[in-house]
Amino acid sequence: MLLQRTIKQSISTKGVGLHSGSRVEITLRPAQPNTGIVFHRVDLPQVVDLPARADAVGDTRLASVLQQGAVRVSTVEHLMSALAGLGVDNLHIDLNAEEVPIMDGSAGTFVYLLRSAGLVEQPAPKRFIRVLKPIEIRDGEGPGAKWARLEPHHGFALSFAIDFHHPAINATANQAQVDFSQDSYVKTIARARTFGFASEVEALRAMGLARGGSLDNAIVMDEYRVLNTDGLRYDDEFVKHKILDAIGDLYLIGHPLVARYVANKSGHDMNNRLVRALLAQQDAWELISYESAETAPAAFTRDWQLA
Repeated sequence: MLLQRTIKQSISTKGVGLHSGSRVEITLRPAQPNTGIVFHRVDLPQVVDLPARADAVGDTRLASVLQQGAVRVSTVEHLMSALAGLGVDNLHIDLNAEEVPIMDGSAGTFVYLLRSAGLVEQPAPKRFIRVLKPIEIRDGEGPGAKWARLEPHHGFALSFAIDFHHPAINATANQAQVDFSQDSYVKTIARARTFGFASEVEALRAMGLARGGSLDNAIVMDEYRVLNTDGLRYDDEFVKHKILDAIGDLYLIGHPLVARYVANKSGHDMNNRLVRALLAQQDAWELISYESAETAPAAFTRDWQLA
């Protein structure tokens, strides 16, 4: 039987929030079976727990933000993506600020932390949400439409298309597909960094966003080119980062998805609406476990070696 996972031991690191600009310490701690992923604001007079759930997302402006009343945990998608990529079901995450640190702008640092802490199986079956019927969210019609869809698929695969009308982005692939029965999350997706435009920085900061952004934690572009001296990590890093984000957003459903995700110009808001739409249509999905690695889709055995 495929079993649930947590980490062997606690591990901590420090960083800066991409949008808040605040220094933050994050600690990852093992959790009991069936706990799920739970964030804890330990800087408050009384610790506030925020389970990583799609229905707890209250803000999607350039990040996925969990909210409970006035308490927030922002920019959870990169860490959630790493947890999905390594098959971690249960984890406590302590934060002494309201935003998960951006680290280098990808999920790579979180993959390193999780592997350094070690992964351990737990005496409880891993539960998956298998999509039975297509579910789609769409904004607009015609070539300019934005949409995202979940389809039945024996595994986990994603296809994403972007269209930013920018020379540096147009010079790279604007569409990418990954199928985790064949592709490695760690090698193919994890190191793709978030990106932004220098011309938008002042406006974003006036909105309380991007205050911690820099060339150390994002791909930054002027009107024509990438400003980072080290260039891109992947030839299609822009669209690969959108896939990274989508994996994290989808994992807020609470379990690994057995499905194909296909999207055109989607973002955090649309991804969240898609997950909520799936959960609301109860005949469109089922909760399942797999008796062995042989009966499970190959997508859920790659990159999940215990470390």
